[in-house]
Amino acid sequence: MAKRLIRHPAVQGMLARLVALYLRLVWATTRWTLVGEEHARPFAGAPIILAFWHERLPLAALGWRLLARRVPQAGGRRAKVLISRHRDGRLIANAVRPFGIDVVHASSSKGGAAGLRGLARILEAGGVAVITPDGPRGPARVAAPGIAQLAALAGVPVLPCAVASTRMRLAGSWDQMRFPLPFGRGFAVVGAPVTVARDGVEAALPLITAALTEACVQADAMAGA
Repeated sequence: MAKRLIRHPAVQGMLARLVALYLRLVWATTRWTLVGEEHARPFAGAPIILAFWHERLPLAALGWRLLARRVPQAGGRRAKVLISRHRDGRLIANAVRPFGIDVVHASSSKGGAAGLRGLARILEAGGVAVITPDGPRGPARVAAPGIAQLAALAGVPVLPCAVASTRMRLAGSWDQMRFPLPFGRGFAVVGAPVTVARDGVEAALPLITAALTEACVQADAMAGA
């Protein structure tokens, strides 16, 4: 009964609003620091792929808001994130919309290729694509080929990103997802861009994985996590 209730669209909408309100509270009560602004600034008006590990998804919306404010985006453009078609993905889509993020729905089993094609069209139009390359099922911190394939196809580099807070909780999920708490200090890290050659997808994957993990290590160290 409870599961059916949670799946109801009206309940999902209410939960999304609550999550958005909570993230706004965290944003307003956290002192934010951006590291690596110099890596993001050259792409303020150019297509770019932003990558986060799935574990940082609740923090990614806050990181994008910080980045877009410190590095104003051409035409006030919004980011597009690839998220599962599962009901949890739809809930997240509604929750992050107020933070300048729109969603391209896909999944690892159905629609993944279509989702990547959608992101490729967004990049062709000069947009920002956000991907969690180890989601939605993992294994944690192992990049699936899609992100490198997209970068190679579009000729667009990957910016590895991570966000951490001095006040966050780890979930018991497969990736130990991080949930921020209010009244902390937040650190968003943008690493150096990773370029993927047309024929260099396999070679680029370990580079993307290492860069994303290094960004997390740096953000966590600054947050004392």
